Formats: sequence, C-alpha cells, structure tokens
Amino acid sequence: MAITAHEAALTYALGAAARGLAVIPLSRTKLPAVRSPHRAEHRASRCRGECGQIGHGVHDASTDPGAVRALFAAAPWAIGYGIACGHPPHFLIGVDLDVKNDTDGVQNFERLAIEHDFTIPLTVTITTPSDGRHLWLCGPADTTIPNSVGKLAPGIDIRGSAGYLVGPGSRTTAGEYVHTPGTLQHPIAEAPAALLRLIAPPPAARRSTVSLPVSGQEAVALVSFVLESSSGQRNDRLYWAACRAHETEEGPQLVQALVDAAVHIGLPEGEARATVASAALRATRGAW
Repeated sequence: MAITAHEAALTYALGAAARGLAVIPLSRTKLPAVRSPHRAEHRASRCRGECGQIGHGVHDASTDPGAVRALFAAAPWAIGYGIACGHPPHFLIGVDLDVKNDTDGVQNFERLAIEHDFTIPLTVTITTPSDGRHLWLCGPADTTIPNSVGKLAPGIDIRGSAGYLVGPGSRTTAGEYVHTPGTLQHPIAEAPAALLRLIAPPPAARRSTVSLPVSGQEAVALVSFVLESSSGQRNDRLYWAACRAHETEEGPQLVQALVDAAVHIGLPEGEARATVASAALRATRGAW
C-alpha cells in the first residue's frame, strides 16, 4: 500500500534528524504545522517553548526520533518538514536563492562571489519549485548568524539562527523540494570567510570607547541601555534613550554620546542621528 504524503514527510524528516539536523513538521504553505498552545491568548506570546508544550515553530526543532514523531502526530496535515538553522553540530546556514519574475538569485549570488572574491563551494543543494536553490553551509559555532531577506542582493535570503529551510522531499502548494542532481553526495561545506563577513553581525564594541560628556547616574544608565541593545532593537532603544535624555537638563550634551553608543554597536551613523533628531522633535512638541 502506498504511503501518504504525511508519512513520506515524516520518513524524510527522520532521515534528516539521523544526520544531526533538527527538524519540525511544516504545512503545505511552508509554515510550522503544529498549532501554538497560546493561540487563544489575547496578547501575542513571547514564549519560545518555556511553557513545556509544543507549538513554538522552529523552537520545537529536534533530532530526537521520538520527539519528531510526536510533532508529526500533533499535525497530521503536515506534508513537509523544516530544517532548523544554527543548531549544532552543523550550525547550518541556508543561502536561499529565489528565481521568480525578473529576479534571479542564483545569478546574483554568482556575481556577489566574484565581487567579494570567494568561491561558491560544492555543497548539499536543494532545488525549489520555482527552480531556485537552497545552499547548505556550515557556520561558525561561536557566531549567531541573523536572518535576512534581500540584504546581500535581490533574490538572496539568508537563513540563520531561528530560521529554517524547507527540507528535500517536502510537498507544498507550489510543488516539491528535491535534491539538486549531483549534489546529494557532497558534505555540507564550510561557509566561505568572505561570505561570513557579509552576513555576520558586527563585533560588539567595548563600552570604554564611548566617552560621556556628563557623569550623572542617569546619563550613564541611558548610554549603557543603548550599548546593551541586540541587533533587532538598536533603533528602538536609541529612540527611547534619546527621549529620556531630552527630559533632563543634560539632553543636548548627551546626544553625541548616544549616537556614539549606537554606532559602536553597529547602527549606521546617519540612521542614529536621524533617530535622535526624531526624539528631539518629539520632545520639542511635548508629545512624550
């Protein structure tokens, strides 16, 4: 008797898990298939699995066969699976090259390699239903690679920590994901150093490089608040700190220190200055 699409997806997922790749079941729309245990709550949940239940997307990903079977049992409609990026032992990075409409991510990635002088390694490669490609690369164990969409060039997305790739053998509304012919035998290659420099976050700066024009406790706290920002919250925290600074007599003196702090943690200087200027305008209008 022929197996169902759900059973086939489970078999593929268990095979991936046996190779050290953490997996989750996916629906036909490529979204995590297990429903959130917090879906009835009025406010969006920030739980990442701390509640002990399943249904937290990529945070459920596992290499344990029993856990994988339990995830698929909870979502009998799943006909695909996702492979979590950033997990040991491979610390997988996915280079997602879209080919659709007038965008050719494959060609753009080849141009990027020439411009930045790196060779695209022979590695496990997946062909997508739109004839795009997913390149699997091993990342460094000590670096968290962020996800990005079109940042390097049109049609080039990066799947890093808290991201996932659709696994080969998965079926979706668009079609099936399959191994690109001739790549199945390749090991997962190391990400080229030049590519890592393009996609890795900038190194955190030491606080000692930021000089304070004032020495008040509140001033130190506001600059420290900006310095402790993660990559996804730098602008918001800078804006909040700048608004708070303008409530004090030291506000104008603190502006440069806040900009310096933001630049030291990777925010472009122009963007940082625009953010503190916006905070100053709001303070002038008395809207805060």
